[in-house]
Amino acid sequence: MQTLVSQLTTTFVDDAIELARGFGKVIVQIVTAPIERIANACDVGGVLAGRQSAQRRRDAMSKTWPSRTRRKFSLSPFSSLHHLT
Repeated sequence: MQTLVSQLTTTFVDDAIELARGFGKVIVQIVTAPIERIANACDVGGVLAGRQSAQRRRDAMSKTWPSRTRRKFSLSPFSSLHHLT
C-alpha cells in the first residue's frame, strides 16, 4: 500500500511533466506558425488539406480501433511538420 506522501509526490511529478509538455507544445506552435502559414499559402493544389483530412480520418479510426503501437513523444520541434514532406 502506498503512503500518502508517495502518492502526492507521484501526482506532483506527473502533473509537472504534463505542464512542461503543454508549455512545450505551445512554444512549438508559436515557433512553427510562420512556417505553417507559408506552407498553406504555397499549397496551390490543396495537397496539405487532403493530407490533413486523411490524418483526421486515420485518427478517428484509431479511436474506434486502437492500434497496438503507440506514437512516442518526440522532442523534435519539427515533428509536427511531417505533413509538409
